[in-house]
Amino acid sequence: MVNYKDLGLVNTREMFKRAVTGGYAIPAFNFNNLEQLQAIITASSTLKSPVILQVSKGARAYANPILLRYMAQGAVEFAKSLGCNHPEIALHLDHGDTFELVKDCVDLGFSSVMIDGSSKPYEENIELTRKCVEYAHKYDVTVEAELGVLAGVEDEVASEESHYTKPEEVIDFSQRSGCDSLAISIGTSHGAYKFKPEQCTRDPKTGRLVPPPLAFDVLAEIEKKLPGFPIVLHGSSSVPQKYVDIINKFGGKLPDAVGIPEDQLRRASKSAVCKINIDSDSRLAYTAGVRETLANHPDYFDPRQYGKVARNYMIEMYEEKIKDVLGSENKLANCD
Repeated sequence: MVNYKDLGLVNTREMFKRAVTGGYAIPAFNFNNLEQLQAIITASSTLKSPVILQVSKGARAYANPILLRYMAQGAVEFAKSLGCNHPEIALHLDHGDTFELVKDCVDLGFSSVMIDGSSKPYEENIELTRKCVEYAHKYDVTVEAELGVLAGVEDEVASEESHYTKPEEVIDFSQRSGCDSLAISIGTSHGAYKFKPEQCTRDPKTGRLVPPPLAFDVLAEIEKKLPGFPIVLHGSSSVPQKYVDIINKFGGKLPDAVGIPEDQLRRASKSAVCKINIDSDSRLAYTAGVRETLANHPDYFDPRQYGKVARNYMIEMYEEKIKDVLGSENKLANCD
């Protein structure tokens, strides 16, 4: 049994409380490798932002659970070396789908876990979430649950259709499950193709797809039902066109890739939404850096040569999210 506090990590309880009252959102960035982790910690430490390192089931399989634990511990020390003397870093399981997976992550030093029972019948979702909460809370690990279904594809999580969260269910679900935060569905979607062309309009000047707006009326009703309760948005990458354009210019094929407009994410950040998940944008920035570098330097074969370009693109992207979208810059409890 590894206690996350011994690794220098924190759970999400206090950072969420401050974010809800302060009108901003905590960045939750997924990572799979060293370059992503370096970029996340560089951006969040430089800007004195709390941050959630998200690890999916697929990332655990790719990077190895033991290595991930030590990478998270190293991230805390790396942040301090960058002048962030009091970092607030949570290690979070993204889209856990079984109690056994949640338990394993708690036992290996995760400070926060998600149990996603949204694909199950309502009562089964509550039962599974409650079981995970009872175990995680023994070790002061916070638990995120999900109510409603997002469309799109992310690792092992896939759904053809979205189903908005029903505001009339959130009080009963949160009370009976005991979850610490709740991921809801209001129109965000997983992946780089968040909407089908027929769901969008096209900008006549650029020809780019313009996605439909988020269901802020649903969010408002949920806020009324659960005042002050931490709300989470999944599938919130904006799919920056500058990275899509670089990828397509240098051999990629990402036609009609479209994300959530950042002005809508800014609006959500000022509400009870205190955690916003971003994964695809990192993948796009990373891929853009690799493709561009290898296309311009076909003689390169050292991973550091293209890896550092990819890392710099991700740092730039993470800093933009923290400063211009989520509003979490200088929001550490102690910025000294």
